[in-house]
Amino acid sequence: MQDGESNLVQSCLEGDTRAWETLVQRHVGRIFNMAYRYTGRRETAEEMVQEVFLKIHQSLSSYRPEAGLFQNWILRVTRNLLIDHYRSNRHEKKVGGSDELELVAIKKAAANPCVEEIYFRKEKQAELRRALEQLSPELRQAVTMRDIQDFSYEEISSLLEVPLGTVKSRINRARVELARIIRGQTSFVKP
Repeated sequence: MQDGESNLVQSCLEGDTRAWETLVQRHVGRIFNMAYRYTGRRETAEEMVQEVFLKIHQSLSSYRPEAGLFQNWILRVTRNLLIDHYRSNRHEKKVGGSDELELVAIKKAAANPCVEEIYFRKEKQAELRRALEQLSPELRQAVTMRDIQDFSYEEISSLLEVPLGTVKSRINRARVELARIIRGQTSFVKP
């Protein structure tokens, strides 16, 4: 994939719109997942994806194949924009979004064990999102990349540009902190 993506990047730099569309299609899912896990809001994640691809398009000429995989370069750009977003928005009040509306709709549905199970899962996911929001950006990013996005420790080390030991330490601290937070906020008991 490295040679193919380097060729696509070169084609993009030469003005080939199909090459750009191919790059976007290859990476939009992973970038959206990363943004969603980081922000916890679909609309915000979609906006972040647009920002990321705009930034990538503007700085495409700075990518150097000899420095590493294109995917890693894109994920670094994404990570940096997500951190910038976090820093500029950390004091904004959180407001309910479509996830909360979905839960209300499920709750109003007929008493069906299947619906109850769906509600339980959604409640647990919301609980995890709330707990993740309480972690520092460094811990949240490391544990999200490992436990949700399934990156290897080595990949995380490379993407975050920190030593492997630091990655392992952050993930361990994040897991311990998440467990503590979730124990303290658990209010929903499975039927």
